[in-house]
Amino acid sequence: MCPPLEPLPAHLLLARCAVEPREARALLAHALNIGREQLVAHPETVVSPSAGARFTLLAAQRRAGMPMAYLLGVQEFYGIPLQVTPQVLVPRPETELLVDQALQLLQERPGARVLELGTGSGCIAIALARLRPDLRIVASDRSLAALRVAQANCRVAQVDVALFAADWYAPIQPVNGAGFDLIVSNPPYIAATDAHLAQLSHEPRLALTDEGDGLLALRMIIAGAGECLAPDGRLLVEHGYDQGAAVRELARSSGLLNVQTLRDLEGRERACVASRA
Repeated sequence: MCPPLEPLPAHLLLARCAVEPREARALLAHALNIGREQLVAHPETVVSPSAGARFTLLAAQRRAGMPMAYLLGVQEFYGIPLQVTPQVLVPRPETELLVDQALQLLQERPGARVLELGTGSGCIAIALARLRPDLRIVASDRSLAALRVAQANCRVAQVDVALFAADWYAPIQPVNGAGFDLIVSNPPYIAATDAHLAQLSHEPRLALTDEGDGLLALRMIIAGAGECLAPDGRLLVEHGYDQGAAVRELARSSGLLNVQTLRDLEGRERACVASRA
């Protein structure tokens, strides 16, 4: 589809773009800087050639597989709109399970100390900080570009999260010598041979896979948890749908106790929670 050379009604542009209708309306509203509801109510809205060209480019990128969140620059997570760029993973609904479980684990712990490893956009840390302002949260990532996104999101969400550049635990240290009450992480866990990677080519590969069996980051996080957790602290990690047994074994082999697997809304094994010995 060539960029329009003259003003055209919105409904005509939408009909020509070969993008799913709901997504197409979102992209056109973004190009026009208006609400989607306005396009629904007024399909005759005239689109200028410049806005039409922006929409045409967005539609072409969407047809090529670019996630909507990157095209719109925002993704909602736990009811919070977050800035997302191709430097961070798109926050996914299944990861909200970590927030649900973290809130439950920390229910009786006012002022608890929390460490999030590999924060990306900051979605988990920000959701916890919004719902529990009393928490003392440290979030880290080895990507400086990701930390800039997380910092911007913390500023907009008006939450207090301490952000650090770190390669998992290094150089994170327990707060004031005391261990963390919760360590939470959604690390890269897709195996390099997994066919699903091809469908995620627009997202940062470093945040998706360890270029191995998908368990490298989980091994490091689980192995190092004992030294950084408080005596009754908990570890909470997301993993792949087929990695539940392997992650449980890693946790038990590292001396962690009360190892449990959590399932997502579709019944798939999605996360593991364990406590320090």
